[in-house]
Amino acid sequence: MITKEIKALFCNIVDAENYDDSKVGRLVYSYDATPQYQSMPDAVIAPKNTAEISEIIKICNNYKIPIVPRGSGTNLCAGTCPTEGGIVLLFKHMNSILEIDEENLTVTVEPGVITLDMIAAVEKKRLFYPPDPSSMKISTIGGNINENSGGLRGLKYGVTRDYVIALEIVLPNGDIIQTGGKLAKDVAGYDLTRLFVGSEGTLGIITKAILKLIPMPETKKTMLALYQDLEAAARSVSKIIANKIIPTTLEFLDQPTLKVVEDFAQIGLPTDVKAVLLIEQDGPLEVVEQDMKKMAEICKAEKAISVQVAQSEEEAENLRTARRSALSALARLKPTTILEDATVPRSEIAQMVTAINEIAEKYSLDICTFGHAGDGNLHPTCTTDVRNHEEIERVEQAFAEIFQKAVELGGTITGEHGVGMMKAPYLHLKLGEAGIAAMKAMKQAFDPNNIMNPGKIFAKDTRKRVVVEK
Repeated sequence: MITKEIKALFCNIVDAENYDDSKVGRLVYSYDATPQYQSMPDAVIAPKNTAEISEIIKICNNYKIPIVPRGSGTNLCAGTCPTEGGIVLLFKHMNSILEIDEENLTVTVEPGVITLDMIAAVEKKRLFYPPDPSSMKISTIGGNINENSGGLRGLKYGVTRDYVIALEIVLPNGDIIQTGGKLAKDVAGYDLTRLFVGSEGTLGIITKAILKLIPMPETKKTMLALYQDLEAAARSVSKIIANKIIPTTLEFLDQPTLKVVEDFAQIGLPTDVKAVLLIEQDGPLEVVEQDMKKMAEICKAEKAISVQVAQSEEEAENLRTARRSALSALARLKPTTILEDATVPRSEIAQMVTAINEIAEKYSLDICTFGHAGDGNLHPTCTTDVRNHEEIERVEQAFAEIFQKAVELGGTITGEHGVGMMKAPYLHLKLGEAGIAAMKAMKQAFDPNNIMNPGKIFAKDTRKRVVVEK
């Protein structure tokens, strides 16, 4: 509960126009892209700099007020839904690209920078920031770091974690620390940088980041392989990697997804096949052409009925855009869309795809599957209606089995979306009780008053996906 006295303290820090406790203002930030949760914060605050954030956190810590850092709200695990009220912290004033360092190949940014804006800025200097989450047109760098976001290029280049080399962080007591630097080597103490990447705002507030850049690839080519056999498509993925080829992108879409995406994008995607692989390679022209030729041969040997190389960058971009729009396209079908990200070793993709289809049939559900097949990160997506409680119960049971199957195959419950509230009840499947206890000990050490994004990652006793009104 925020009293008039506490509100006055906040307004003295950020000015009244950057403090909003109106019903409309709070409602806007009561939910994220996760459809099953909604909860009103007590107020929304937009600080202008690190010093203001430090003072805000000191007040929150003193009065035990929950604080939820939020980017653009594209989160898919209810990680930015203020389920315990408190303060939602916005970074709309902290959205600058502070430096592009061409000598050290780094870019320094504030957390509110839009991902695609930063990518475009560095590419003007012929530099390359590979992480490319599907939400990059609107997601922020701070959100990407908190969730350790992936993307279509993750197979070859890795994820956000692999490019964060330094952070400025405000701890839950208001202290400001610096981790890492513009360094190729640094083993001075614990690796706090990597600890905070993917911590989902539960340990502190990231206020600045230095990201690693690499030279822009010389060339890029895109290919579409069509299949009438889901398992043949999955086998192709494993065979490509087994042949020591690491493509930039190796994406999978099943037929139900294809139909919906084509209806949405209208770019001429085939809808009469069971699955497609979207494959890209970049690098030196000679290497790209050699790899594309070899991958085409592998796909055909694994019963691809057609392998087509994009004839222009416009055609290639249309294919990439179609893949990135899969969630938006599926969301048009029914009121509620639940997109998950069970991940398995590449060698188990065929088994996982088969299992997802069998589970969907078992529970009489519509589940479309697409995702980053090259790194085993699949996105089974169920279109449903949260108001149909009986069906939602079946959805819950189906995804519980999907997560269990992923772990049985040596995988994990989430490859890039994070745990948040959605995956918290399943975390024990991956980490076990001892692993969860170790994580809780770290949380307690950093945040003894549990003000930082409380209710996330660690499950409560029962599983509930409900609208919570405060």
